[in-house]
Amino acid sequence: MGAKDTSIAAQSGFDPAGEAGREMRDTGVAPGGELDVIEIAGAIKWFDAGKGFGFIVPDAGGPDVLLHVTCLRRDGYQTAYEGARIVVEALNRPGGLQAFRILSMDETTARHPSQMPAARTHVQVEPTSGLERLEVKWFNRVRGFGFLSAGEGHPDIFVHMETLRRFGITELRPGQFVFARYGDGPKGLMVAEIRPDGWGDGPSSH
Repeated sequence: MGAKDTSIAAQSGFDPAGEAGREMRDTGVAPGGELDVIEIAGAIKWFDAGKGFGFIVPDAGGPDVLLHVTCLRRDGYQTAYEGARIVVEALNRPGGLQAFRILSMDETTARHPSQMPAARTHVQVEPTSGLERLEVKWFNRVRGFGFLSAGEGHPDIFVHMETLRRFGITELRPGQFVFARYGDGPKGLMVAEIRPDGWGDGPSSH
């Protein structure tokens, strides 16, 4: 995942808010009127409803296919979960393939965020703090991490995407508050447990 995925969108020249995006939303036809449609079966690599797009990994190999939220919603879907099986018609544009129509989607193989397994690819820490109400300072879902803040004068607290998934949270927004326990990691404080604001009877520390 990571930066490679966003570069595909950038290289394709597809701007969801721009002329190309509007034309595909309004008519379903690629800018310029020409159609070079390919049927592709694959799996959802990731989809971010907040950003409005995601990517499909084709079964036959080759580059990822851009999947835009307007394509999803036009065909009756609200989102796409990682691992879901999907068959689409894609437009072969100069910058890459872009899904144009969803023919089918099977979510039986999907990994809902709340069902993600325990984190395995990053260091986990034992909490040394109590459950504190912290503010999201910065978070990047594509890069897979961010930082929480206990207030001015306190060190930032690192939070990994896989920790979010373990506790059923899909994304964080700057300025949002959460409850978390944290401990000492190899490079500083790291979140060990995280819950949404208002969860249970969590104390307000600020």
